Amino acid sequence: MSLALLFPGQGSQFVGMGRDLADAFPVASRTFEEADDLLGTKLSTLSWEGPAEELTLTRNAQPAILIHSVAMLRVARDELGPVACAAGHSLGEFSAWVAAGTLSFPDALRAVRFRGEQMFAAGELRPGSMAALLGLEDSQADALCREASIRSSDIVVTANFNSPGQVVVSGDVTAIERILEMARESGAKKVIPLSVSGAFHSPLMKPAQSELEAHLGDVEFSEPAFPVISNVTARPVTDPGEARELLVEQLTSPVRWAESVQAMVEMGVDRFVELGPGNVLTGLNRRNAKGVPSTSLQNPADLEAFLGR
Repeated sequence: MSLALLFPGQGSQFVGMGRDLADAFPVASRTFEEADDLLGTKLSTLSWEGPAEELTLTRNAQPAILIHSVAMLRVARDELGPVACAAGHSLGEFSAWVAAGTLSFPDALRAVRFRGEQMFAAGELRPGSMAALLGLEDSQADALCREASIRSSDIVVTANFNSPGQVVVSGDVTAIERILEMARESGAKKVIPLSVSGAFHSPLMKPAQSELEAHLGDVEFSEPAFPVISNVTARPVTDPGEARELLVEQLTSPVRWAESVQAMVEMGVDRFVELGPGNVLTGLNRRNAKGVPSTSLQNPADLEAFLGR
């Protein structure tokens, strides 16, 4: 079996995430305790008890998801066997680099907390929004963004290529409102405004990008145990320096998720396991990796079912 690990991104968080895992496995409990100590706050309590509005804030959701993913990884690691490669959606790429041994958990946790804070600040500096367009081709979404941007000084770009027929756009609030109408007129099956604090993966994140670059400049990146597929290039990365550069570039670049999954399939991956809250990436694989088994592991019951116990 050629196994690939997948790690979810922002939006997968929910109140109660990881609590049953921490109750069942000491290594998971220690992971949440370690994170609380590192951050100097009871993020575990927020993850387990809410309120949801506070957990959803970018500065909280991003580290909370990484913690849950790493806790699940530590619980399941010995049971999973050899790993061929990994990938993570947006912030999930930090989790993937932890799995590969390139980033330590403390360094990744502090970086993700900082990343969330800077992304929120960039959204405050220049308010932006995002929306999902369903039922359009990637090229159609790109063309709509160009047309919407030409009409004014507002910016809107394609931000996430999640699966065939599912594209997320990101940009100035007025540009997003405009492109929603344009997408409907172009035959989109559905348009969904997203509840976010900024225009992620767009040029509006430039201030956050500069801050993250400075922060990661002081972080040690080690040789990975296996390749991680970059969101930016949809190609495997093994060079630590390139890993650092691409995590910075990622903030203003689209997440090429469908291409990333296809790259792993072309590498010979014949099983995917998603580690962390939710099962969004497993669901996307119904279109991105047809016929390849995909499993979501986020709690003890998932692990028991996966192992056939």
